[in-house]
Amino acid sequence: MSVQYRDYYEILGVDKSASQDEIKKAFKKLARKYHPDVAKDLPDAEEKFKEVNEAYEVLGDAEKRKKYDTLGANWEHGQDFGGGPGGFYGSGGGGQYEYHFGGSTGFSDFFESMFGGGGGGFGGSDPFGGYGGPRGARSNAPAAGQDIEADLLVKIEEIMTGATRELRLARPSASGQPSGETTIRVKIPKGIGEGQMIRCAGMGYPGRNGGPAGDLYMRVRLERHPIYRPSGKDLESDLMLAPWEAVLGTSVRVPTPHGEVKMTVKPNTSPGTRMRLGGKGLPDPKSGGHGDLLLEIVVEFPESVSDEEKKLWEQLAETSSFSPRS
Repeated sequence: MSVQYRDYYEILGVDKSASQDEIKKAFKKLARKYHPDVAKDLPDAEEKFKEVNEAYEVLGDAEKRKKYDTLGANWEHGQDFGGGPGGFYGSGGGGQYEYHFGGSTGFSDFFESMFGGGGGGFGGSDPFGGYGGPRGARSNAPAAGQDIEADLLVKIEEIMTGATRELRLARPSASGQPSGETTIRVKIPKGIGEGQMIRCAGMGYPGRNGGPAGDLYMRVRLERHPIYRPSGKDLESDLMLAPWEAVLGTSVRVPTPHGEVKMTVKPNTSPGTRMRLGGKGLPDPKSGGHGDLLLEIVVEFPESVSDEEKKLWEQLAETSSFSPRS
């Protein structure tokens, strides 16, 4: 199967020499532009957001970025098998085999091939035979197939109530040859967290000599969100204020996964102040409740001002006795 290379730097619109801070800013800008909750009038917004999310998943992670930069556009030529490191394509059992998801995990085929998890059958070992012995010296006894791991991109909205996803799955047959593509339904439990595993019994490599198939384990990766940053069962978010709102105080409507909440910001609220909305975070299956939403005050300044606004700022500078350096 041919997998197309993805230029994550181009997707985020940054240079390869961009700092992590520049990459983060580029992601936040594009995520706010294309997130389906915001860009409802753009027909391709959801697909664009997936691309942006995937690019930041790689470039925003130092280890993944290093791997991506090292291999570059010639990534396929640097592997022990045709595909990506830890991916879903390779040789084993004396023949070629495939194990891929057709991009249905929320990540592209390229990401799945380059960064996907793997079972013991990857990287040149034999998932269909061997079982502790050399090739050609296999036992005729029944042997279980190996397990496999893969990443599943899960939206915050999906873990708020739980969800069911359909994945397109192509895996090898017992002979080691592709068995065609099937569709499986994966249940995403309410409140599942980053890094937790969802087990799909019998969806791993087939067993040998009548042995049971291995299992497929989907590792949850929470989708990057333009507003919320998960922290355990809590969510963190920035509350953007204009300078005069921070000084004079204001009333704002704050989006939460549970709906909008009206909040009062007291006068003279400093940037970096953290405010807590209890019970407005992610579900906690253990307690039956929810985490909190933690808001950090960020004061934003206009990129440009009109002549009239400039005069008002100059008037304030002349009349105010405040000095941040005294």
